[in-house]
This record gives sequence, C-alpha cells and structure tokens, in this order.
Amino acid sequence: MALKNDRYTYRVTWSEDDNEYVGLCAEFPSLSWLARTPEAALKGIRKVVEGVVKDMQDNGETIPEPIACRRYSGKFMVRVPPEVHRNLSIKAAESGVSLNRLASSKLSQ
Repeated sequence: MALKNDRYTYRVTWSEDDNEYVGLCAEFPSLSWLARTPEAALKGIRKVVEGVVKDMQDNGETIPEPIACRRYSGKFMVRVPPEVHRNLSIKAAESGVSLNRLASSKLSQ
C-alpha cells in the first residue's frame, strides 16, 4: 500500500561511489535507496519513507511535515562578518538598490 497523499520532497541522483542511482527524501535525510535505474531508485525511496512513516505512526512519534506543505514568511536572518556586511552595503548603494534586494538577488542565483 502506498503512502496516502505523499507530498514529500524526493530527488534521484547518480552515485559515482555506488555506481547506481540513489533516491533521497529531503524530509528524511538519513534515508536513501540505491537502484540501477532512476525510476527504481524513486520507487525504492518512496517505499522506505512509507515504512518509516508507518513505524513512526505506530510508535506515536512526530512525523515530519512535507516541505511543500509548510508556510514560509520570506524572512530569515543571516549573520555575516562586519566587513561582508559593509561590502554588500557599498555594492547595494552603488547599484542603487536596497541591501535586502541585493542579498535576495545573490541568494536566488
């Protein structure tokens, strides 16, 4: 039985070390599944996540919320050394944009 309403974030990538594809789930970073094809890696990791979620439910554990279902404010604080802050402020002023706009542009690249 597949996990009902599976909204977790999956990724399949090549593992040079294992010489196979690896299926990963962002919400469960300790889990992975190796397979010869990307399709099998995705199917495998989804099955592993399904089993882990079922075990967590059976044991009354808190199940991670899917990233796709979370709400984000669009704000977060980043600490940088004072000289980096100064240099970014200068670049923003020279570009005629706010420091926030410059940082957002750099982070989205």
